[in-house]
Amino acid sequence: MGSCGLVESVRARYLVFFQYLGTDFNGVAAVRGNPRAVGVQNFLEEAAERLNSVELVRFTISSRTDAGVHALSNAAHLDIQRGPGLPPFSPEVVTRVLNKHLKHPAIRVLKAFRVPNDFHARYAATSRIYLYRLATGCPRPNQLNVFEQNLCWALRTERLQFWTLEFESQSFLYRQVRRMTAVLVAVGLGTLTPTQVKVILESQDPLGKYQAQVAPARGLFLKSVLYDNFGPEPYGVHSAEIS
Repeated sequence: MGSCGLVESVRARYLVFFQYLGTDFNGVAAVRGNPRAVGVQNFLEEAAERLNSVELVRFTISSRTDAGVHALSNAAHLDIQRGPGLPPFSPEVVTRVLNKHLKHPAIRVLKAFRVPNDFHARYAATSRIYLYRLATGCPRPNQLNVFEQNLCWALRTERLQFWTLEFESQSFLYRQVRRMTAVLVAVGLGTLTPTQVKVILESQDPLGKYQAQVAPARGLFLKSVLYDNFGPEPYGVHSAEIS
């Protein structure tokens, strides 16, 4: 005599890559209980409600970015639990539903992948790459090309030219890239000497006591978050699922 037990619902974990222009956001992290501020995560989780998960979907962000900072590709993991007897969504469906219901035009989901349930988007990352964009030769910041406003740091120098600085590490300290950029710019402008830079480096000061100046957020881009099973394709995505 056979038994007819209940079919349990299955929780599936996904790694999602997404991009955004950070100008309108208070950073990537969700802002709770403050109607005057909003994070990229707020919009992602609102769109994820349309996946009808049994449990509320929360995004665990790989790399937190500040207000005004952009991302060519950030990453996060999320769990989706469908009703009993329903198979997990394919990564393609997750990507399509999120993009369809995102309510801000400055956010786009690039790719989703099924990953093991113990995968963690933050701790599994092997490398993060940031870009900082500079524009030299602009008499005043408001005279910068309209297509570049809020996308680079405009410096008052003699000749209009764009520069891109690239930084890669497994992890970064708070505002580390913006502080390093500020030091490089100060040396280039002659307001900071190599001897002073040596003092800053030897201070080993993670909170910026000896070098509190930071470059503006608008020039900083998170280029990619890399994982062992992902190749060096554009924006940190790969065509195969993580096994």
